[in-house]
Amino acid sequence: MNSYGPGAEPAVEWCVVASAVGPLLLAATPAGLVTVAFHARPDVRDAALSRLRTRLGTEPVEAPGSARLAEPIRRLAAYFAGELRDFGLALDWSLTASFPREVLRELASGVPYGTVVGYGELAARVGRPEGAQAVGAAMGSNPLPVVVPCHRVVESDGGLGGFGGGLETKRHLLALEGVLPQPLF
Repeated sequence: MNSYGPGAEPAVEWCVVASAVGPLLLAATPAGLVTVAFHARPDVRDAALSRLRTRLGTEPVEAPGSARLAEPIRRLAAYFAGELRDFGLALDWSLTASFPREVLRELASGVPYGTVVGYGELAARVGRPEGAQAVGAAMGSNPLPVVVPCHRVVESDGGLGGFGGGLETKRHLLALEGVLPQPLF
C-alpha cells in the first residue's frame, strides 16, 4: 500500500529529461501532460513542483519510469531529432483558465510547425483584436511550452518578442522548425 491508497496511483507524476535546449521537467496527471518546464535545475524544478503542489492540491511524485510520461518523453525526443511536427498528446489544461486557455488552445491547434503568428493576430483569432498584450501574458504563463508552441508567437515587426525559456531557446526552437536559419556554430 502507498500513501495514495491500495492500488491507487499518484495524481501527478514528474521527471526531468535531457533535451536539445537543456533539461526539461515534465509532469502528467491521469488527464495528460500538465507541465513542461525549461532549464530544470534544482531551483527551477523545486519552484515548478511547488506550483504544481499548490495549484493541483496534491504532492507530485518523481516517476522517471512512469507509463504516463513515456509517450511525452518519446515524442519530445522525436521533435528535437527533427522527426515530429505534431505532438498529438493528451493535455491537462487545469493550470490555465479563461482567456489564457482560449489563446493557448488556438495556438496549439492553429499555428502549425514551421510557422509563426503575431501577438495581435493571435488575439484577433480569439476575438480580442485589441488583446496583443494579454496574448503576451498568456504566452508567459503557458504551462506547456514546446508542446503548446508559444515559441511560434512573434512581434508584428519581425522581432522575437519574449520567451520564458530565454531568447536563445526560442531561437533554437524556431531554427529547428526552419523558421530561422540554423546557427553556424
